[in-house]
Amino acid sequence: MSFAKLDTLGRKLEAIEHAISILSADEATNMPSGGGEKRAESVSTLAGMYHAQITAPEVGDWLSAAEGESLDGDQRLAVTGFRREYTNRTCLPADFVERQVETRMRCEQLWRELRAKNDWAGFAPALGGVVALVREEAQLRSAALGLAPYDALMEQFDPGNRAADISPVFDELKAFLKGFVPEALERQARRFEQRPLKPLQGPYAINRQRALGVDMMKAIGFDFDHGRLDVSHHPFCGGVPTDVRMTTRYVTTDFLSSLMGILHETGHALYEQNLPKQWSHWPLGKARGMGVHESQSLFVEKQVARSAEFWEWAAPAVRDHLGAEPFDNWTLEDILAHVHLVERGLIRVDADEVTYPLHVILRYELEQALVLGQLEVRDLPEAWDEKMRDYLGLSTLDNPKDGPMQDVHWPSGALGYFPSYTLGAMMAAQQWAALEKAVPDARDQMRRGQFEAINGWRRDNIWSQASRYSTPELMRRATGEPLNATYFIAHLEQRYGE
Repeated sequence: MSFAKLDTLGRKLEAIEHAISILSADEATNMPSGGGEKRAESVSTLAGMYHAQITAPEVGDWLSAAEGESLDGDQRLAVTGFRREYTNRTCLPADFVERQVETRMRCEQLWRELRAKNDWAGFAPALGGVVALVREEAQLRSAALGLAPYDALMEQFDPGNRAADISPVFDELKAFLKGFVPEALERQARRFEQRPLKPLQGPYAINRQRALGVDMMKAIGFDFDHGRLDVSHHPFCGGVPTDVRMTTRYVTTDFLSSLMGILHETGHALYEQNLPKQWSHWPLGKARGMGVHESQSLFVEKQVARSAEFWEWAAPAVRDHLGAEPFDNWTLEDILAHVHLVERGLIRVDADEVTYPLHVILRYELEQALVLGQLEVRDLPEAWDEKMRDYLGLSTLDNPKDGPMQDVHWPSGALGYFPSYTLGAMMAAQQWAALEKAVPDARDQMRRGQFEAINGWRRDNIWSQASRYSTPELMRRATGEPLNATYFIAHLEQRYGE
């Protein structure tokens, strides 16, 4: 049977993918600085091997034959998913893939060195090389998939996303937020006049912060037999479902920065650890795009970990781990004032949930222009600054490390990824609304530190479904209606409005 041949190939591909994932995670956490050149060669060679195997001529024959075999429902879905992967892979020559992977890795390594030095002039040529290859990739994919170039890139991260559908929604959300952010800040200022914000005193020892984070991860449901927590320049969740590699970064003066980063990445990790194991070597068994993945991380960080109910349970644990003295005479309201703090800032990963979508929309608009050749890398600092001033009233013109050098996504070539963050926030709010209908006492359970029912709903409706359905169909089945921004806007108005 050709299906059996595809199954065997899938296991070989999974082994290569496993090696690439762990090498990449190690490169970001433990690799010595002198190991970069050979690591880039190793990963690019493995990527080339993966590409060569999945695009071999016989694979197309196996797929055609399998599509005519007598298969059950899941097997047929598995072949359909493999066909999609094959089509996306065969439009890129193997030598192009190796060249692109190596260029991206070298750029990312340079980014880690030069961002700290605020050296845009030294970094821009490397980023320009990545963008040039992304444009070439977009054209290759566009021709093969019959999609516009930027849509063809988004298809790799979140199948079904189209700029023509996203842009109007983002424009509506942007217009709402540009008015809502000043209003939220004004309401917050009035509250602080009556009850001033208590400063986070610190310092909070890193080992204590880590212990707190680990306990929170365990409570939320992270399986440490199949994952670990490390430190990196940029928080991420990588590895493979049976060996998830999660990272954070610590600030000794602000425990919330690391804790919220940990909880965000734990949301990603829970999705990976609960995907259907029997299909792990097929595209069917993998996460359904980055929009859904971000909905899982934002569900934990925003819907759960920034709720008052969560902090009724978590506040004592924070005091136990970090010491009672820094929180002497603090009330729940004092903690929530920090958890719900709205603040214009330059850093996306540190942004609150009100201003965060504006950071994403800025990047979405700029990367579209980069891909389409309407903007060149050399002009990014000025273009970034113009939008940052317009959306958040801040400037990065003389501070590129907190502007176009801020994120790892562009150095690593992940253009087309950013829309997933805000689409994920919308999905998370809509999923929570549906969950509360199914589990009416979900908030009371959080007060007691109980997350089994909450995780159970997500396991049944999101995690176990993997890539069985398209993102729109997955959301419709999980929530009973198509994805829309109504629940996200209502969530913001309820938490940050009058």
